[in-house]
Amino acid sequence: MLNIEKKLEDKCLTVVMEGRLDTTTAPDFDAELKSALEGADSLVLDCEKLEYISSAGLRVLLSAQKVMNTRGGMKLIRVNDIVNEVFEVTGFANILTIE
Repeated sequence: MLNIEKKLEDKCLTVVMEGRLDTTTAPDFDAELKSALEGADSLVLDCEKLEYISSAGLRVLLSAQKVMNTRGGMKLIRVNDIVNEVFEVTGFANILTIE
């Protein structure tokens, strides 16, 4: 299960993710994220409470990164050790902006 909280402020969309971003939750998250990006110039993904991310979740992040590269950019904040290890092992730590 994945719970998300979205806040659009000054054309910056902040999305707080809590739970698992996996094969089951990725399609819904992708659709919701794409619709929420309308009118957003930048994207901040808060990963503090993200418990797990699968390859399906990584694909959603990569897709969002491609969209946001044409706008103001995307960054991930408060990435916990479990999720950060997945980013390191897959090479996504070199692709994504992680603060």
